[in-house]
This record gives sequence, C-alpha cells and structure tokens, in this order.
Amino acid sequence: MLEKRTVYTDASAAAYHANVKYLVNLLVNGDPERAFTGGIITEDEARYIAAFVDWSQLVASSVRPGTERTWSNNWPPEPLLDQTTNFNSHKISLWEFLILWTLTIVVIFLAYEYLFKKDPGEKLDPAIKITSLFRSQQKLLKYIPIVAALFVVQLVIGGYLAHLYTEPTKDFLISQDLLPFNVLRSMHTQIAILWVAVGWLVGGLLIAPWIANKDHKYPWLVDVLWFALVIVAVGSIIGLYMGATGQLRETWFWLGNEGRELINLGRFWDIGLVVGLVFWFLLIISLIRKASTNNPIVSTIIWSAFAIATLYIAGMMPIHKIMPNYTVDDYYRWWVIHLWVELTFELFAAGVIAFFTVSLGLISQKIAIRTMLFELLLIMMSGTLGVGHHYWWQGLDEYWIAIGGIFSALEPLPLALMIVEAMKNYREQKREGKKNEFAIPFMWIAGSAILNWIGAGFFGMLINTPTISYYSHGTYLIMPHGHVALLGAFGYISLAFIYMASRTNSLAKGLEWNEKLSRYGFWFLTIGALLFTIPTYVIGMEQSQIAHDMGYFYARLRSAIEPLKGWMWARTVPDALMIIGGLIILYDLVQKTYLAKKIRG
Repeated sequence: MLEKRTVYTDASAAAYHANVKYLVNLLVNGDPERAFTGGIITEDEARYIAAFVDWSQLVASSVRPGTERTWSNNWPPEPLLDQTTNFNSHKISLWEFLILWTLTIVVIFLAYEYLFKKDPGEKLDPAIKITSLFRSQQKLLKYIPIVAALFVVQLVIGGYLAHLYTEPTKDFLISQDLLPFNVLRSMHTQIAILWVAVGWLVGGLLIAPWIANKDHKYPWLVDVLWFALVIVAVGSIIGLYMGATGQLRETWFWLGNEGRELINLGRFWDIGLVVGLVFWFLLIISLIRKASTNNPIVSTIIWSAFAIATLYIAGMMPIHKIMPNYTVDDYYRWWVIHLWVELTFELFAAGVIAFFTVSLGLISQKIAIRTMLFELLLIMMSGTLGVGHHYWWQGLDEYWIAIGGIFSALEPLPLALMIVEAMKNYREQKREGKKNEFAIPFMWIAGSAILNWIGAGFFGMLINTPTISYYSHGTYLIMPHGHVALLGAFGYISLAFIYMASRTNSLAKGLEWNEKLSRYGFWFLTIGALLFTIPTYVIGMEQSQIAHDMGYFYARLRSAIEPLKGWMWARTVPDALMIIGGLIILYDLVQKTYLAKKIRG
C-alpha cells in the first residue's frame, strides 16, 4: 500500500511548531480577552487539537486538483496569502437574487390565483367548541410551566452571555470560574431545543384526541412521558455543565457534553430524547389512525411526527462514539441541524398551523390544504436541496449555497400568506361582533409566520449568498437570522401550543381568561426580538468588512470588535425586553392554568 505524506517546508514547519506552542498555551491556560477560563484541557489534548487545526489550514490552503480553488473554496479570507473569493461567487450571488425575486413573484401569483381562490358560496367551518377535556389533555397542564420556565432560563442565559461578549475580562454577577462562557453558550442552545421540543409534544398530544374524537386507552402514559422528559431535561443540563467543566472525564461522551457545535447532549440523553420522541409518536398515531376522517392535514401531522421522532438519530451514528472522521461526522451533524429542524419540524408546523387555522374558523379546509401542500413542496426542496449550502464548506461548488439560499428564503412565504389571509378573516369576524375564543394562540401562530419570514426569509437570504457568507461566516451577522428564525419558525409555535392547552383548560372548566397580560408578554418579546437584530446587524456588517479587508483571523480578534462596544451594550435594551416578556409569559400561563377563578353566573 502506497503511503502518502505531506512534506513541510522549513518555514511551514516553523510556523506549525509556533502555532502548537500558541494553541497549547491558549487551551491549557485560557485567555481572559476571549472569556475562556482554561484549566480543563490537558497539554496532551491541546496538542491533538493543534494538529487538527493544522490539518484544517492545509484543507483551507491546498488547491483542489483540477480546480483553481482550495478544498474549502478559498475560505477563510486571508489577504496575507492572497486567499480570497473568486468572481464566480459574485456571479452566483447575483443569479441567486435574480432567481429569488422571480420565484417570489411566482409564489405570490400562485397563492392569490389558485391557493386562496374561494369557491362560490364557500363558507368557513365554525370554530371548535370546547366543553370538556379528555383525560390525557388534562394531564398536559403540567407540561406548561416546564416549557415556560425553560424558555425564561434560556433568555436569562442569553442576556448573561451578551454581557460576557461585551466585557469578556469581567465577571457579571457570578464568577466566570463558576459559569464559564463556553459552558453557558452550550446550555443556551441546548435548552432552546428542549423547550421548543416539549412545547411541540404538547401540541401533538393536544390535537390528537380532537382529530380522533376519542381519548387514549391509557391516559396515564402522558404522565410517563412527562416524567421521562423532566429526567432528560434536568440530567442533560447538569451533564452539559459538568461535561464542559471537566468533571465527567471518564463518562463525558455518555453523560456530559459531546462538544459538537449545536449538538452537545451526552449520548445517554440523546437516546432518552429519541425514546421520548418515539413514545410521543406512538401516542399520537395510536389515536389519529382511528380517526373517522383522514385528510392531507392529518397525514402530514402523522408522518412529520414520525420523522421528528427518528431523524434525530442521524446525528448519533455510531451510537457508541463520535465518528472519527470529522468531515463525515459534520456531514451528518448538519442532517440534524438542517433536515431535522428545517424539514421535519417545518412539515409538522405546516400541518398543525393548517389544522389550527381551520379549527379556529379562520381559513376554509380547502384553502388550508392547498396552501399546506404547496408549503410542503417548498419545505421538501428546502430541506433536501437547502442542506447543500452547508456542503460549500466541505469543498463543493458555490452554486450549492445559492440553491440552498433560494429555497430557504422562499420556504416561509406560503405560510405567511396563509396567515395574512387568516388575519383578514379574523378582522372581518371581529367587525361582525364575533368573538374568537382562541385569539391568543392565534396571535402566537400569526407572529410565528411573520417572524419566520423575517428571520428565515429576510435575514436568511442576507447571509446565504456565496459572497456574503464567505466573509460573514461565524460573525455577528449570523445572529439576527439564527435568533429570529428560531423564535419564528419554532419558538412561537411552541408558545402557541401551550397557550392553546391553557385556553382549552379554561374553556372546559369555565375559568376567567384575561388577554391583557398575554398581549403584553407577546409584544415585549416580539419587539425585543426585532430590536435585537439592529445592533447585531451593525456589528456583523462591520465584522464582515474587517474580514474582507484584513482577513478572517483578525475579524475574530477582540481588538477588531472593541470599537463596537457601544453597539454591544445597546443589546441590553432588547435583551431586557425579551427577558421581561418571558417572565410575563411564565407568570401569565401559571396564573391562567392554575390560579384562575371560575366565572360567576
């Protein structure tokens, strides 16, 4: 067997040894300017990491045979090596914008010419009437404070991290030795997955008895699922902390922190989450399959629930260890981040939003089904083709990022248009004096569609062109997209579900229901999320310009963003608004679900 070797020049060898020395000192002893405390990684481990970094620079600077670009498409930008993007990236970015504008017009035309076209004499179905709760639905009430409390914890951690971003050398309320930045950042992203997922489980379990018009044979199984989810939530959060702080050195993979970007749960908690999701799917399908009526909306809910329950496994192969080949591991990690989140979750959202808008008497079933099927087409194209924009960093051609960007930006449009149509019908009903008992859940669903378009569509398009992504990858410019899209595409739907469960409980038991506080919570959170995009956008554009002019390495240094500290402090306002909104939502839901008085008379 012919052994292949990489031969270093004397200068490259000297650079390698200098980088090993620098990285070992950084990883072992930490760096206060980067809010990295150190003291966890050993010197031997640091040398392995330094070798990996050297491999990555070879990938980024070695020309791919038969091309004029490196294995990472000349990324990252580095003027000292004359490494920059090529004209082809600009050309493909231009085509991406032109095609997106054209397809946007086509989607809007199709929506109003075919999707929302009403048949003569077509009437909306009456809104669902709640007179009692199924036993399994009653058991869902204990899920509500769990979802709301985890949401508040995530918001508080986000505000804490913002302070450490701004003043990384200083403690904020609590010593960084106790709550290191990298540990909290890991917890911030994983807690988001937990509260969103549990909220969606509530939604599926809430609507399944309505669709089937009967309850589970063993309603206590909902309690079993709740108990299992609490164990996974508490255990995984503790594991994330102890794993990242070096307290689970022998069991970090199974119980601690896997250390993979955005997918950090220890494998035991991964398995527990999958078991819980599969159990949830079985609870849903055991009812829905017996429904007297089966339509595309019901079928979408069933099979997207199945996909949610199983596709997460893609990021868990092999079960007993992390894939040794980083490129292969990262490939399947993106399956979870993109296909699990932006395909299966979106399919479930499309089905549930269609179900709710019909059930609330705001859209006819024909229009809902037509719009949902059109949305499913775009989602499937976005989910399968859209994942290609992550392949760009693995050396594939630039057009993949353009294809992914187009469909990712178009994906939220049909649902947003359907919600606009539902809002028009809602206003008409209001003018006619008709009261919609589910105005608050619908407010969250409407907010979801709008924020999804802003976060995934508008800001997603901003960062998904080859030219912009080349310079902005890993900068603040990604944050408006990530945060608003998470809330819009997934978070607001989760909140809609738990408000729907709470409202169902109040109607069934004749409890008081005041919407004033609910609206305050919604608007504090929504305004905060939108204001959040302003300072992060400004910082991100400046950081991207620095990457363009001086290279990506300098753009990541503290000295590059120190002049932007004023904009960093400006995040205090939107962060505070979102935390206040989260606290209002938590109090409001607890009060409405557990403390509300019966309506007199």
